Amino acid sequence: MASEVNMMSLVEFTIGAAPPPRLDKALARDVPDEANLSRSRLGKLIADGAVAVDGVMVDNPRFRVSEGAEIAISVPESVESHIGPEAIPLDIVFEDDELVVINKPAGMVVHPAPGSPSGTLVNALIHHCGDSLSGVGGQKRPGIVHRIDKETSGLLVVAKTDRAHHGLAEQFEKHTVERHYMAACYGVPDQNDPRLRGIKGVSFEPGNILKVQTLLGRHKTDRQKQAVSFASGRHAVTRVRVVEPFGTPPAAALVDCWLETGRTHQIRVHLAHCGHALIGDPVYGGKRKLSPKALAAQGVEAAQQFSRQALHAATLGFVHPVTADVLRFEADLPSDMRELCANLRRSV
Repeated sequence: MASEVNMMSLVEFTIGAAPPPRLDKALARDVPDEANLSRSRLGKLIADGAVAVDGVMVDNPRFRVSEGAEIAISVPESVESHIGPEAIPLDIVFEDDELVVINKPAGMVVHPAPGSPSGTLVNALIHHCGDSLSGVGGQKRPGIVHRIDKETSGLLVVAKTDRAHHGLAEQFEKHTVERHYMAACYGVPDQNDPRLRGIKGVSFEPGNILKVQTLLGRHKTDRQKQAVSFASGRHAVTRVRVVEPFGTPPAAALVDCWLETGRTHQIRVHLAHCGHALIGDPVYGGKRKLSPKALAAQGVEAAQQFSRQALHAATLGFVHPVTADVLRFEADLPSDMRELCANLRRSV
């Protein structure tokens, strides 16, 4: 049950049979679902002295709790976020009380930052969700569990509740979320290319699937960039399948990229490492141009004029963190990438 006490919600329940020995784990198992408290939130409430066991405050998460213990948790009401709501249109693919899946347009930043204090996805979601945001970490704000770059379009999932945030974050941490990106790149990755066989971290799997496995970390001289490393950084694995080659001989391709890990700029850095940088990528694409001998003039010009990295988060699949339903969503290529591909298909 829950009741209002001086801007607090008092959550009361009884520990069930055969509880885990630690208080934090026992609370996570037995706290009522309607309390909407994740394990991480419960841990903070214990540390803040907001948990009483049989009438006595306990701030040790390792406290041994017994079956039948009466628990009372004083949960502060979620406070308004410092991020303001903005009435920005959203392409909502799915929404329920726990989460929302968005098809983000290119050009939109996900979260406010010093260079982008407004006009972000979070501003738009705070306006859209209103009072349906029950609070993430004690604030009425959407829970961002993964991001896509400003100039990358496509799908991402955002939590509306603390328990959804925790459950989604755990899936991303365990790399169980399905994520496929469609990209247009220079050249055509092929297992018969001797150049690729000589690049460290690059291999091929059955079906002509390119696999890139490296460490990724901050670039040594440009802190805004990521760089491949084999000495330090975070483990990163990307797989790439050619969907459609363009040109005669093939000079560019539409590729399907899927992530085993999800590091900053991972696809962009890995494909550039292979010599197949994304068309339009201002950071990792270099000054490359397509050959007019292989492609029609419209294709060459379309690639040269493409104003962002040609990357779209096309597929997103995960287990709903509350209902346990398996969810999978797809978003078609946006108009600019469809037009780019149409021009690359033109005959010389």
